Formats: sequence, structure tokens, C-alpha cells
Amino acid sequence: MSNLKIVDKQELKDWANELFKKNSFNMVDVSSKKETFRRALASGKIYVGEKIFDLIKTNKMPKGDPIALAEVSAILGVKKTSEIIPLCHPLPIDHTATKIIMNDKDNSLEVFCVVSAVAKTGVEMEAIMGVNAALITIYDLCKIVNPHLEINNVKLLIKEGGKTGLWKNPDGLPDFLNEIF
Repeated sequence: MSNLKIVDKQELKDWANELFKKNSFNMVDVSSKKETFRRALASGKIYVGEKIFDLIKTNKMPKGDPIALAEVSAILGVKKTSEIIPLCHPLPIDHTATKIIMNDKDNSLEVFCVVSAVAKTGVEMEAIMGVNAALITIYDLCKIVNPHLEINNVKLLIKEGGKTGLWKNPDGLPDFLNEIF
């Protein structure tokens, strides 16, 4: 017992920093942050072509309704984000919703996913993961008809909460959001 040394908090903190600062990856330490309301909205698009678009519109897709299943997949994507993105904190999600809009002009489906939580860190990754899960599910259900599909323009549109307050994508928002923000 004579070899034991009493270490104060600062010495312990310095020791931990010295040991772990050499790692390539570190999860951000949010232990001292206060929980605040956080919300994020993301979007993305999949171009399916005229044939698939018409099949979706008339509920004749061979594997079932891609829109309904994509909305469920978005929820699962949001909930599983921290299991897929290594440095993403697990968060207590309070709400998520997904809206999928069919665009006749370019035979595309546009996915919007909103996520909110009272947490120490933002929910941007969860919103983006929800969009991606929905888009990939649509791809999966459509590829049987034609695998020539294109997913693009996945992006964060809005985030709010924390130190930065409200952030809007500088490239602009869809028209229906401009009326709100």
C-alpha cells in the first residue's frame, strides 16, 4: 500500500489527455455540455425513371410500396445512427418524421427527414441517416424493375439548438420551407 499515490482531478485529466491525444479518432467530449433542444432537417433525392415512377404511382411495384417502407426505414436509420457512424453519440430521440414527395417533372422521389431531441449534441447525423435509409430502401424495392437509379443531393437543410442557434443551408431551402423560415 505504500506505493499508492493520491492523484487529484487535474493530474488525472492531464494523464488521460496525454495518453489519448495520440489517437487518430476521438469522440467529442460532451460531458460538460448542457442538454438543449436540438432539431435537424435533411433531404435527398432518388431518380427512378418514368417506368418505375408510374409503377409507384399506381401501386404496382413487384416488391410492394417503396414509399411506405422507406418511411419506416427512415425511422430505423435515425435510431441506429450511432451504431453505424463510429464517432456519433447515441442520443435519446424525441421525435422523427419523414415525408416523401413524388416529382412528376423529373421522375424522382425527394425525401425529407426531421429529427428532434433534448440532448448535449446535435441530431444532424440522425436526420441525414434517416434520409439515406429511406433512399436506399427505395433503391432496393425499385432495382428489380431497373437498377439504373440515381441517388443524389443528400444534405442538411436546417439545424437548430446548441451554441449556433438556427443554421440554414446557404444554398437555399425548398420553396415550402422558405415560408416557414
